[in-house]
Amino acid sequence: MAVGPDAAVVGDLHGLLALGVLIAAATLVAAVGRRVGIPTVPLYVLGGVLVGPHVAGAVGLPSIAPAEVLTLAEVGVVLLLFFLGLEFSIDRLIDARRKLSAAAAVDLFVNFPVGVALGLLFGLGPLGAFLVGGIVYISSSAVITKSLVDLGWIADPEAEPVLGTLVAEDLVIAVYLALAVALVAGGSPVDALPRIAVALGFLIAVAAAAQLLAPRLAPYLGTSDEDLVVRTLAVALVVSGLALAVGASEAVAGFFVGVGVGATPLHDRVADRIAPLRDAFAVVFFAWVGLNTDPVAVAGVAAFVLAAAALSGPTKVISGAVGGRLYDLSPRRSLRTGLALVARGEFSLIIAALAATSPDPTIARVIPAFAVGYVLVMAFAGTLAMSEADRIERLLGVADG
Repeated sequence: MAVGPDAAVVGDLHGLLALGVLIAAATLVAAVGRRVGIPTVPLYVLGGVLVGPHVAGAVGLPSIAPAEVLTLAEVGVVLLLFFLGLEFSIDRLIDARRKLSAAAAVDLFVNFPVGVALGLLFGLGPLGAFLVGGIVYISSSAVITKSLVDLGWIADPEAEPVLGTLVAEDLVIAVYLALAVALVAGGSPVDALPRIAVALGFLIAVAAAAQLLAPRLAPYLGTSDEDLVVRTLAVALVVSGLALAVGASEAVAGFFVGVGVGATPLHDRVADRIAPLRDAFAVVFFAWVGLNTDPVAVAGVAAFVLAAAALSGPTKVISGAVGGRLYDLSPRRSLRTGLALVARGEFSLIIAALAATSPDPTIARVIPAFAVGYVLVMAFAGTLAMSEADRIERLLGVADG
């Protein structure tokens, strides 16, 4: 994961104190919001905003720089995707490959062009439009996975197309990011081919290892709870770290490690023992998003953010619902598939960080601010849509099933 925009700002709080204040702020804001029924994920982000350099720092209070907790935020993403993998299997992906390919194609060819059109409409040029297309296209695996678990949807029929679409998006974004890096640096798509080959080759190797080595994984993970937790973390973090080193997604790598562990008889014990760690590190990740958020910069592109949210929210619901129908789900379950895919998050911020390095001053200024505001709006909208799914179904008159 790349550091988000303005992450080089030096905060006044460091180390353990910075981490403690960040978690305290995020959980306090979430506790207050929970009393009035607001989903926790956007509130964790808001907690980070309040103690970050752009709010606390701007008024002369001690603040926290995003770089202080970047590594722990990365751990949060890895563990969230690891748990997503626990509930999936390579065999299911292969068996559903035709349905998944069709659903993923609808998702890509409906939502990416919306972002491109918005980028062109707001005068960002072809490269800027390409970057906005990626920001608008990619759903948040981290936010959605947490919501699936929190709401108990992970065991429901819509979980399969949701998780399958997220995996497909993450694989597409691995190619997309390699292209984007080359284009932002002034190169051509051909320059990105070696990077794409290495990243995809690594992820394919991890997926194959998850399938082939799963029977041998259980003895390594040990029998005691201590060994189980420590060794599982070691495998997940080493593989995810290697993915980052070769330019692949640490999130996708963490997912495939989860697939491998999930195929062992230790599935339930691993899920039970590591769930508290997942929740703790997830708070750090969402609060880290807030640390990167400059409310003033976001306010400057508010019209852009609202236009994107108004267009891309419904298109994501529609494409997701079509994907649910391709999986032979009922209209109600298909609608839930679409609602679950609304949230955007970590990959949109990675694209924002890349845009911040562009030699084009307009792209470097506008897109990072847009991405952060867009992620905040869509994370809130997505988690709220999932939590209020029953009301939305009644409002739309979708039959049970």
